[in-house]
Amino acid sequence: MASALRAAILGHVRVPVVVANGSKLLAPLWTHRTTAVRSMSSHDDHLEKNQVIDRILDIVKSFPKVDPSKVTPEVHFQKDLGLDSLDNVEIIMAIEEEFKLEIPDKEADKIDSCALAIEYVYNHPMAS
Repeated sequence: MASALRAAILGHVRVPVVVANGSKLLAPLWTHRTTAVRSMSSHDDHLEKNQVIDRILDIVKSFPKVDPSKVTPEVHFQKDLGLDSLDNVEIIMAIEEEFKLEIPDKEADKIDSCALAIEYVYNHPMAS
């Protein structure tokens, strides 16, 4: 949780860059007309949406109780695939493991379809 919060904050922090000229340090760049800003982030390579879709669909298709031919990006876990709430929890755990993230229980309870899982993972700053 703390690492996700840290990454989310660092993803939006901008730090003025000081330019060195030989051995002499110039004034910080924010005093000049042109400002150089370095984005600070521990997670610069965000996943493409099609990567997220493919990986989530693979997770759901590999679930033992699921008929892979029924799995689409819009499929609902319980209504369309006939899974129960325990199966839903297992799929969420597999998604957490696949994308190396932790989904809080309040958020996990809301994820009941591939579409919601895709959106959650795609918008998560720490998904990898």
